[in-house]
Amino acid sequence: MGLIGEKWKVLIIRDLLTGTKRFGELRKSVTGITQKVLTNNLRQMEASDLVKRKVYAEVPPRVEYSLTETGHSLKPILDSMVKWGNEYRIKQK
Repeated sequence: MGLIGEKWKVLIIRDLLTGTKRFGELRKSVTGITQKVLTNNLRQMEASDLVKRKVYAEVPPRVEYSLTETGHSLKPILDSMVKWGNEYRIKQK
């Protein structure tokens, strides 16, 4: 939980499970996150080997983020959380 326990990290992983994304794409898809918070979360996740960052030597610079093998290994856990949440919501009705 220490690696993904923060609200934003789960959402970032959710979006990267569908494939490589640029910073701007992540910022748009993770509604409500600030640029600073997204940057900090991506750096922490990169340091934890959940996300890899690829920088292209272009002008303007292009940076892409994708999940590492370790990051992809979280998919079953996130799927279980979604399933539990859906079942919980149904019980609350």
